[in-house]
Amino acid sequence: MRSAVLSALLLATTLAAQAGIQLDQTIPVGPQVKVGKLDNGLTYYIQKNGKPEKKLELRLVVRAGSILEDDDQLGLAHFVEHMAFNGSTHFKKHELVSYLQSIGVQFGADLNAYTSFDETVYILPIPTERRENIEKGFTVLHDWAQGVSFNAEDIDNERGIVLEEARLGKGASDRMNKVLLPKIFNGSRYAERLPIGKEEALKTFSHDALRRFYRDWYRPDLMAVVAVGDIDPAEAERLIRTHFGKLKNPANPRPRVSATIAPLQKSEGLVITDKEANTNSVYIRYPVQEDREDGTFREFRKGMVETLFSIMLNARLQELAQQPEPPFVGGGSAMSGLVRGYKSFSSAAVLGRGGVLPAIDTLVQENERARKLGFSEAELDRAKKNVMRNLEREFAEREKTDSHRYAAEYIRNFLDREPIPGIVNEHAYVRELMPTITLDEMNRYARETIPDHAQKLVVFMGSDKQDVPIPAPDALLAAAIKAEDLEVTVRKEQAVAASIMDKLPKAGRIVAETSDAKLGITTLTLSNGVKVMLKPTDFRNDQVLMAAARYGGRSLVDDADIHNARYANAIAATMGVNGHSPVELNKILAGKAAGANLALTNFTDSVTASAGSTDIETMLQLVHLKFTSVRRDEDLYKSFIGKQRELARNEISRPESVFRDELYTTLFNGHPRVSLTPRPADFDKVSLDRSLDLFKSRFGSAKGLTFVFVGSFDPDAIKPLLATYLASLPVTDIPVKYRDLKVRPVTGVVKKDVYAGKEQKSIISLNFTGTTRYSELEQMRFSAMLEVMNLRINEVLREKLGLIYGGGVSGSIDNVPYPNYLIGATLPTGPQNVDKVIAATMDEIRLLKEKGPDPADLNKVKQAWLINHTKSVRENGYWLARIQNALLKGTDLHSVLKYEEMVKSLTPAQVQAAAKRYFNTGNYVQVVLYPEKAVANAAPVSAPAAASTAD
Repeated sequence: MRSAVLSALLLATTLAAQAGIQLDQTIPVGPQVKVGKLDNGLTYYIQKNGKPEKKLELRLVVRAGSILEDDDQLGLAHFVEHMAFNGSTHFKKHELVSYLQSIGVQFGADLNAYTSFDETVYILPIPTERRENIEKGFTVLHDWAQGVSFNAEDIDNERGIVLEEARLGKGASDRMNKVLLPKIFNGSRYAERLPIGKEEALKTFSHDALRRFYRDWYRPDLMAVVAVGDIDPAEAERLIRTHFGKLKNPANPRPRVSATIAPLQKSEGLVITDKEANTNSVYIRYPVQEDREDGTFREFRKGMVETLFSIMLNARLQELAQQPEPPFVGGGSAMSGLVRGYKSFSSAAVLGRGGVLPAIDTLVQENERARKLGFSEAELDRAKKNVMRNLEREFAEREKTDSHRYAAEYIRNFLDREPIPGIVNEHAYVRELMPTITLDEMNRYARETIPDHAQKLVVFMGSDKQDVPIPAPDALLAAAIKAEDLEVTVRKEQAVAASIMDKLPKAGRIVAETSDAKLGITTLTLSNGVKVMLKPTDFRNDQVLMAAARYGGRSLVDDADIHNARYANAIAATMGVNGHSPVELNKILAGKAAGANLALTNFTDSVTASAGSTDIETMLQLVHLKFTSVRRDEDLYKSFIGKQRELARNEISRPESVFRDELYTTLFNGHPRVSLTPRPADFDKVSLDRSLDLFKSRFGSAKGLTFVFVGSFDPDAIKPLLATYLASLPVTDIPVKYRDLKVRPVTGVVKKDVYAGKEQKSIISLNFTGTTRYSELEQMRFSAMLEVMNLRINEVLREKLGLIYGGGVSGSIDNVPYPNYLIGATLPTGPQNVDKVIAATMDEIRLLKEKGPDPADLNKVKQAWLINHTKSVRENGYWLARIQNALLKGTDLHSVLKYEEMVKSLTPAQVQAAAKRYFNTGNYVQVVLYPEKAVANAAPVSAPAAASTAD
């Protein structure tokens, strides 16, 4: 074995040297970023970047997380993160969030932070139109670094919020992970230092313990500042030196010691069950290895090999999942990271009807097949093509990549030593090194990476309410050991076609063309009556998006066929096209960036597709074939239905699913067309032929469709392709209107309590419905009303009362199938706080109706919208959605040019009027989830009640 490894390294070194790269050299930092270090040890990264415009992404990275907590500090690394938003040297409590909102930074969506085992990262995007915003942005980072106040009253107030956050994570997964993680981490410190902490510790920790964590670990030698975006690098460096140069390290700093994971001492089987588990799965984890990035070209090249290996091995497993009786719903194997500094080879699968044994056999045997017999040249060629195409797209977009992506790279460099040569250099390195990676080397890597009869942990996780027998721990382990010794044979590589189309369709013509200079849109009429709208942009260099929609959809299907209609899209997608299965299509399309999807929705037939700029023809071929030649494959159908039944079997066990079903059943009075959580019996009502017939009845014709293209394309170059692939689509006569099925919400005040789940968790859902008149201006007033309500919910229910961690209101106005609106408030909380949360929410609704919004709150909403709009109008997806929405709703697309004017014209009086109109407290549905044990209580927290209506 040692000789083989040495030979492989020598060969790799020789090949790389021929390519001009010395593998043992450290990869240099690219010229796109300035990396420096202050005298106190703080590292900084600075890059000027123009996308999005007028925005600066700031990050404070602290190499300290929950793994460093003392025994009296469980959960306090994360708690410190919370306190950073609760008062500091330059910002009193609530001032920071309020100030940032006033300049258009949204709390949660933009302003955020996270705590992990080994790090804490603060995220701060700053609009740069005003210089003082930038200065204050660095002041905020400075305060987070060493200026948090830790006021005693604020600490105690924050306990409730953090406990509510911890409550949100409770459930089947959390309960099972508490059994799994000590085994996964081999009894190491990681299993005892989950970032959320422990409930009792969060309730009782001392203020000094919290402050001690901050003093010990928030220090410049463990910090990095990242600044990427609209800023002069010299100015950024000056601001960093000014704000962070005087930060002090402790006189006697505590050693920052990494936690270790001991080797697995023996193989073991483990069974973990929970009646609320929504999937059954198997997981095989092999010995943990140290994973230390050294920043060399050798490590970089090894990463390329690892990527190719993972692609090839998992392509095989995905193919096996499409058998008529698949061994699992889905599965995969890979060498992957466990926690910082450690990785392991592992295999996992979501189980199907056959249970755990077929899944273990297949996972292990496919691993063994790759280890013993290797891969084929065709597999390696496809994997290389896919890697290179993705790299080419990144290279093409190098000047149009969002700043937050660069910021994430620099965070990984600081924490993991991931090289940052820049995409220009990385592109050159990969182009030189990829040809040096041979099949022999890949097969050696497989032999050395896939464990050979190694110690292992074999885990079954799933529901204990199944008709499939639950395996014993010893049986799990025995199955994995037995599978290692089963004979494997060479996997036969089936020949595939050179292209997805045998011959081109007979082309049509472009018969008319008009232009809209203001919007930069050209509209074409094709000879078959289909229309095309073209909006070429320079927002991206290698992205083309396409969509089309018309009315119809599942609304035209009778009740007896609704199950066939609901699964028609997925079944058709499972079949493939033009005689090619999905597996074959993936092989044919290796190295292409193109995809397409056709779908029946409730009221529309929709087409979506995307491509790289050089793959537009492939995208159009896929679209044409999905209209004209969907395959029929009984085996793939059986595989699909079997997997769906198995997924449905457990999903209904989740308390959230029970709650959702009761909510929609109550809200729409049990109407049969309202979609609920699938049951296994639903799939007895699905027919392959009927589902395909329904799909083809709509997509066998392109009548009434307008295809919208947005992105990096040349209109003159694309026109012949449109004539060939879209003008040739059939346009047989079909209805292109939706049918109103008279699905209407109940009226009056209806309340219902639902009991499900073990945990002390509640969810409150308040739903306001009614009729309205749709317009873009009314939609804007409606949305502003909701945004203001969310500001109030966060300020009062979270920050002031500590009753919730997250939650809020959302809603929509629509004119299909009738002019209507729906507002839904979702508020997770503890069962003991349900009545308080409802009362506080209703009080905020009352105040908004009586007094209107605080003008400062409305200005926060408007400022955030204007900043987001500046970014959105430079995105292809935004324009595609706007054009599609205008086509379907019949609105004036030119209103997009007046967006800023419309936003600025919004007044508090208009928002108040909207609140009076839409928050009708005489007409709403209230559904509350309580834990199931409340049913047995003599005096539940809130008395259970059947659904009731009050006029």
